[in-house]
Amino acid sequence: MATEPPRRAPPPAGRPEGGRGRCAGGEAAAEEEKEEEAAAQPALGAAPGPAAAAGRRRGLNGCVPLSHQVAGHMYGKDKGGILQHPDGTVLKQLQPPPRGPREQEFYNKVYDSDCCDSILLELREYLPKYFGVWSPPAAPNDMYLKLEDVTRKFNKPCIMDVKIGQKSYDPYASAEKIQQQVSKYPLMEEIGFLVLGMRVYHVCTDSYETQNQHYGRSLTKETVKDGVSKFFHNGYCLRKDAVAASIGKIEKILQWFESQEQLNFYASSLLFVYEGSCQATTVRLSDVTLAEKGVMPKGLLSGGGILEYNNNIHVINSTENGKIEASVSKDLSKFYALHKKAYSKRHRGQLSLKVENLEQGNMWKSSTCITQEHLNGNVIPQLEKVFCHVPAEIKESTNVEVRMIDFAHVFPSNTKDEGYIYGLKNLITVLQNILEN
Repeated sequence: MATEPPRRAPPPAGRPEGGRGRCAGGEAAAEEEKEEEAAAQPALGAAPGPAAAAGRRRGLNGCVPLSHQVAGHMYGKDKGGILQHPDGTVLKQLQPPPRGPREQEFYNKVYDSDCCDSILLELREYLPKYFGVWSPPAAPNDMYLKLEDVTRKFNKPCIMDVKIGQKSYDPYASAEKIQQQVSKYPLMEEIGFLVLGMRVYHVCTDSYETQNQHYGRSLTKETVKDGVSKFFHNGYCLRKDAVAASIGKIEKILQWFESQEQLNFYASSLLFVYEGSCQATTVRLSDVTLAEKGVMPKGLLSGGGILEYNNNIHVINSTENGKIEASVSKDLSKFYALHKKAYSKRHRGQLSLKVENLEQGNMWKSSTCITQEHLNGNVIPQLEKVFCHVPAEIKESTNVEVRMIDFAHVFPSNTKDEGYIYGLKNLITVLQNILEN
């Protein structure tokens, strides 16, 4: 889903909007029975009729249901839900007591303007920014938590919600509640995390694939690696750059947990977001006269000029020494087919692939160069390396967000949160296995 352009800047983080008192925290709930049953549903279905939708928007002062939500209450389907404010922030309806007030107190504590606790100040880095409490003018008693939309800067956001920890119930849960939660995913204690939902952009079809909580609950110790890797597959290849960047983000959160002994988190999640659309990239083929060596199909080049242009690849420039510069856009399927056909005769040659950035801030550096001699007529593996393999030195620049969400079950403590730490370590191990294998 393309992000909505900002209409006005949100208020400063940690301050209430509209004079409604101190800010409170909140996010997509995914813990209570109703919440988990609603968690990770596919993107919202058909929109209501024009009249009903217009009436609802007027009542909510221009706010609309969040279209790319993957977990938690869905607005229009459940009692609560996530809304998109016209200024680009998201609104999460405050849950009934004690969950809502507890979550509100958590955000109040972390975003207190007078806070000088280094542990809590660092924690802010791993949470959505918080902008206070909001209520629609027509229903001033309906309280919403106003939060940063972590997906807003992405063009085609791929989103996954993963519940972390060995227990999805808090220390004050009844025996019935414990049994209820354990029965939903008996492997939680062993695996340490549960995929609540995902939404993955596939570049080949320009569409999203969604998975709900039933998908996550079906994963076992043997299948959880493949289950998680599905989130990082864009229909062409595994986005190893996003996997590597995600590991780095989780490791920082793990370091925070290992350094603090004042809070324990139950039924809390990590929200993963990465950019699904392919960014404009230039592939420079040099040190080979492609037309002479039969690398390109006949008719593609004529007298060193440009003969073919489509939405997959077009020749930008060709020179007398046979160097060709081409631009590759989001749809690579025909590009792959083109080279498979061209290399069917097993031509040999020397080829240098150089990836250059055409968009400022792209993860690929102009110095990134992959040289392969004697390719034995197969350029496909090299292209896959270009688009699907990330060099270690640039993994940190990949556009990925990993934020902690869901704080209705956060409690004071004087010990490390071993259950959450266990889940983070297991998730890192799974991601490392995906990256390595």
